[in-house]
Amino acid sequence: MIDDEDMTNRVVLVTGATGGIGRAAARRLGGRGATVVVTGRSRERGQAAVAEIEQAGGEGAFVRADFAAMAAVRGLADAFRKRYDRLDVLIHNAACSHDERRVTDDGYEKALAVNHLAPYLLTHELLDLLRASAPARVVSTSSTVHRRGAIDLDDLQLETDYDALDAYARSKLANLLFTTELAARLDGTGVTANAVHPGFVPDSGLYRDASMPVRAATAVAARLPFVGTSVQDAADGIVRLAAASEEAEINGTYFEGCERADLDSRLRDERLRERLWNASADLVGVDPAWP
Repeated sequence: MIDDEDMTNRVVLVTGATGGIGRAAARRLGGRGATVVVTGRSRERGQAAVAEIEQAGGEGAFVRADFAAMAAVRGLADAFRKRYDRLDVLIHNAACSHDERRVTDDGYEKALAVNHLAPYLLTHELLDLLRASAPARVVSTSSTVHRRGAIDLDDLQLETDYDALDAYARSKLANLLFTTELAARLDGTGVTANAVHPGFVPDSGLYRDASMPVRAATAVAARLPFVGTSVQDAADGIVRLAAASEEAEINGTYFEGCERADLDSRLRDERLRERLWNASADLVGVDPAWP
């Protein structure tokens, strides 16, 4: 655990932090003295997370946001701006996985919306605060399952052939393509972008909407010794990338836990990264020329 570096006067935004890994990371960053803003769908759980942050020694705040709706993402950015004039660390942790194809009110396949489009848009909306607060960091929670993912820009929302694991893997690959492209575009600005796979975390809450067999298997795995990672241990990589001084200049890197991992070869495909970037901009209605 790496909880000794002071973060007093720094402001951190952690999405998907009302439970699981995000909540553990938020509490530990609060313990370093940071002001930590957490988001999620449950006000009750959000207020409990804030209480833990404050008990740990930080200042906490909760903003309710459902990342299935891009209007909610914009609303989160607006609410954040009204209260804070800086952003030192933006942690993209919110994620979902569903056993069947679901479409949001915006018309997006839900895993794509929550896991990729929402962090893409939120970064766009808050990037000026990150740049003004530089050195600043963007940290994304990814997954090693991205290696089985595929990006088909002609069927980005899996309209023709849906599989739950494929949808999740594709969204995690999109996370990494976005992170790598963002890092390249921000190189030299003082804002870094990196991603981390926290491990298999049965208690993370990610699997609550998965199929019954997946939920059952996850419940069994959670009770077996040496299978999976605890929520607390899984937060190590996020906390390290968010706060450790030795990671301050690391940019465009993928970690598994606290160790650097080999990049998927597709992340070096500049054309694929650019095409996904532009397609994402079109879906959420922003100018693809940013930043």
